[in-house]
Amino acid sequence: MDPITIFLFVILCICFLHIYYGRSGSINRKFPPGPKPLPLIGNMHIINMKRPFKTMLELSEKYGSVFTIQMGIETMVVLCGYETVKDALVNHADEFSGRPKVPIFEDMSQGHGVIFSRDDNWKIMRRFTLSTLRDFGMGKKILEHKINEECDRLVERFQLYKGKPFENRMILNAAIANIIISIVMGHRFDYEDPIILRLTHLVNENTRLVGQPMTLLYNTFPSLMRWLPGGHKTIVKNINEIKDFVTKTCKSLKKQLDVNDQSNLIDTFLVKQQEEKSNHELYFHNENLQALVLDLLGAGMETTTTTLRWSLLLMMKYPEIQKNVQREIEKVIGSSQPQTEHRKAMPYTDAVLHEIQRFGDIVPSNLPHITTKDVTFRGYFLPKGTHIIPLLTSVLRDKKHFKKPEEFYPEHFLDPKGNFIKNDAFMPFSAGRRSCAGENLAKMELFLFFTRLLQKFTFQPPPGADLDLTPELGFTKSPKSYEICALPRN
Repeated sequence: MDPITIFLFVILCICFLHIYYGRSGSINRKFPPGPKPLPLIGNMHIINMKRPFKTMLELSEKYGSVFTIQMGIETMVVLCGYETVKDALVNHADEFSGRPKVPIFEDMSQGHGVIFSRDDNWKIMRRFTLSTLRDFGMGKKILEHKINEECDRLVERFQLYKGKPFENRMILNAAIANIIISIVMGHRFDYEDPIILRLTHLVNENTRLVGQPMTLLYNTFPSLMRWLPGGHKTIVKNINEIKDFVTKTCKSLKKQLDVNDQSNLIDTFLVKQQEEKSNHELYFHNENLQALVLDLLGAGMETTTTTLRWSLLLMMKYPEIQKNVQREIEKVIGSSQPQTEHRKAMPYTDAVLHEIQRFGDIVPSNLPHITTKDVTFRGYFLPKGTHIIPLLTSVLRDKKHFKKPEEFYPEHFLDPKGNFIKNDAFMPFSAGRRSCAGENLAKMELFLFFTRLLQKFTFQPPPGADLDLTPELGFTKSPKSYEICALPRN
């Protein structure tokens, strides 16, 4: 054999021995069970590459709520069901609070920002993000007023179509994006502004591409795939374009910065940056600022927009539920401007909003976690650095907690008398240390936008349209493109 063939043969043998003996050693220490992996590819031959979470749900039926899968040579532990996921993320919050180095996410953020950062950097960036979002109105009347102003503009835009069919994705994207942009940058964009259209396009495209099979292959075999064409290259190109916009915005805001009048999150970060100059350990540097803004723009635009798009599609699919929501709006709010305080008096609407989020199941696979220390969990030994997938779809569709998990059924959140009831397995924002930092903002946006739109319009599909609830392929479960008819109610 020639030297290259011998070299490849040796590498193949080493990989096989690593997989076989590494796995055997883990089993001896009560590592979770799972399907037997093949050399090099692991369990990829049985994974639904378009919707991996579906394979994981199927495997949980055989191997239980804690099991192992192998992607390439990396072993991952999947957690399924409400009790198991809550036990890990809440009861063992510290042990499961890490983030693994996933190649595509590393390319996007280099470990900076808040979503994909780690260790002290993550703790400091998350603390800063939460406190600054609160300072700029998250959960307060001042932000509610800003959201309602955006609702006014959205209603005006819908009215321009005069009940004729139109596609709503870009309009809703722009409206929701304006909320987080106003907090982060201190201004909003018109819906036709090329900047916001481009930003939302880039975020949408990246969200779709991150969930594509080619990106999954890249994450599994980065050394090989890095040199091949595919969505991973487009993702990086898009991220660099957004970074250029963020850098220009930050430079502009820095020139007019007034430490005594901080009007947005970037201002506050820049002030922290000035205060930190005398410290040896630096966290408020430009790379963290850039990545943090990207995190907030991406998360603030995508998931709330997707949830609202599900809400309109489901209201058209189930017109009686839409009528029931409108009756409650008429009873409690009338023609007044919706306020978050109305929610307490609107149990049916509240239940419908919860069920939209549960049924929509926006981030089925959750973001990946990693154990920060050795931990014995549910009888299994998970060493420090174990890649964890807390499968959110298994929580939101847990048969023990939802009577009709595969159906849209608002009664999941109502008692027999029509009162709203909490369901512990309602976990769309994840839980624990890594739960969504913008959860309170998203809840406020969803209620105010949803009630305003149903107060002003009745939504119907165009004549003859097929309302398909099959989601698009992507990292999030987004409805396929559809048109709506927004018929004015008054």
